[in-house]
Amino acid sequence: MRKLTFLAGLALGYVLGTRAGRERYEQLRKTARDLSQTPAVQNATRSAKDAAGNAAGKAADAVAGRVGDKLPASVTDRVPYLRERTAAAKNDAWGSTGK
Repeated sequence: MRKLTFLAGLALGYVLGTRAGRERYEQLRKTARDLSQTPAVQNATRSAKDAAGNAAGKAADAVAGRVGDKLPASVTDRVPYLRERTAAAKNDAWGSTGK
């Protein structure tokens, strides 16, 4: 009888806990969604994306500057960034050609 009472209590606790847990989850989800829609958060997100893009561009320039000339054409032709960089290096703003 004790086992049956314990199992019934455990089942009741589980059911009530999952309902409360789901309600709390939905409440937190709605709060997070509302917060993400505020102008301040959207501006911060946009700024972070821009900063990350700039940092990635600088890193790509640094890597391409050190290794780009040493890569075979079969590799640089497949990577759009390297392909554009190689083409720009060949024809600079003065109309002269690079290497």
